[in-house]
Amino acid sequence: MPVPDSHSESVGSETALIAISGCVVRGHGIASGHADDSPYPTGSLALQLPHFRARGFDLTHFYPATLNVQIDARGFVMRNPTHHFVDVTWFADTVTEDFSFSPCQLGFRDRRYDGWVYYPHPETKPAHWKAPNIIEVITTWIDSITYGDALTLYIDPRQIDIVK
Repeated sequence: MPVPDSHSESVGSETALIAISGCVVRGHGIASGHADDSPYPTGSLALQLPHFRARGFDLTHFYPATLNVQIDARGFVMRNPTHHFVDVTWFADTVTEDFSFSPCQLGFRDRRYDGWVYYPHPETKPAHWKAPNIIEVITTWIDSITYGDALTLYIDPRQIDIVK
């Protein structure tokens, strides 16, 4: 589907997604397991997915990593996510974490990719800090996308507030 030039687009009769400009940036490599010092060789996301599935949210058809999108804003607030999981113990040596998910789309090179904003709540996430304007997205594998690529992130403003 071509990426529209307008700022918002109707999806169904009730939802209007807003478009946020962004850029792909390097993350910690923990979700994918690509970090040299990762304690999770297959990635933290691969270990978390069965816990989300057990709670009724199946992400196994997506690539088991996150795409880090630096948005053109100061930050964002997860307000009313589609899914919110509290006290997920996904690894024996970790404390429990809270996670929220909101549906999104990525616009890249005239295509749209469905995905989910992946939000491990920072107050429960040990050790890994990220800038407040970085949104992590779980989506399908996107050929040729790389660090520095511009893209458009489409989010539901009823679920996520963008802080300009």
